[in-house]
Amino acid sequence: MTRPANTRLAPLDEDEILDCLIIGAGPGGLVAATYLTRFHRCIAVVDAGESRARWIPRTHNCPGFPFGVGGPELLEKLRVQAEGYGARITSGCIATLRRDGGHFVAIGDRGERYHARLVLLATGIVDRMPPVEGSADALDRAIAAGAIRLCAVCDGYEASDEKIAVYGPTDEAIRHALFLRTFSRRVAAVRADPSEPSRECAALAREARVAVLPAARTLHPDPNGGCTIGFDDGESHHFDTVYPVLGGDAQSQLAIALGAQVDDGDELIIDDQQQTTVDGLYAIGDVVSVLNQISVALGHAAIAATAIHKRLPHNFREDEASQPATAATLPSP
Repeated sequence: MTRPANTRLAPLDEDEILDCLIIGAGPGGLVAATYLTRFHRCIAVVDAGESRARWIPRTHNCPGFPFGVGGPELLEKLRVQAEGYGARITSGCIATLRRDGGHFVAIGDRGERYHARLVLLATGIVDRMPPVEGSADALDRAIAAGAIRLCAVCDGYEASDEKIAVYGPTDEAIRHALFLRTFSRRVAAVRADPSEPSRECAALAREARVAVLPAARTLHPDPNGGCTIGFDDGESHHFDTVYPVLGGDAQSQLAIALGAQVDDGDELIIDDQQQTTVDGLYAIGDVVSVLNQISVALGHAAIAATAIHKRLPHNFREDEASQPATAATLPSP
């Protein structure tokens, strides 16, 4: 897919003060970029290329795709749509974010600078992955094959009636196993460490008929599908699907450095307009303390982009001769 031929994108001037800088180009960041460019706002997007959506082999839980869509394909469609309206998206990683008078200054890890009146963080989280035996790309291949799945809310349906293992800290594995009992009668909690379950979680596991297995020693994908887990007691079991529940690291460091408040998992606390506790700093998607779902991130994007547009000075349309020559347009249908 390519950008529409009649779209003209102006190069970014480092001294230019943007209406908004969007940090992160996952689904939320890209939809926010589309909204803001359609509001005729001057924005830029900086993308480190680490969106969690890139891990999705095919999701059937994303609205508007009844036959499913792969994560990379979805990202590409959203990027083409944003760029089609004039969004400037550059590869890079923002290393520092600070205030400078009435605006923000973001500095990339290669020294590039961005000045913006407002900033929107769409930086997400980084999943903690299980130790998978095999070649360097064994984890990637296992995820692509559905042998390892990262989101029971997204794709528990696809694992219906499979033999499922939930791998993580003992109580956490049991709680997630209870959620997955909606989809299969064969769900086991596999300990990531030798700790015993709490009395409450042990009772919940018995009531839901969830087996609580010993600490895992090895986990390796099988050539014909699924994964085999070896245990400290010498036994091994094959599972059709393994759900790791090891948590993730919220990419909220830029906001924390500015004094933004976070929850116990370092995910950002926001108001009903998606603004963090730092004035002018907004956040959407998985970096926010909320359910981590593409559809949620898209809703965040619509709310935040509209709030940002309303907060900025009016950009009334004037005579055509006074309009910037770089305005982007999409071809007529």
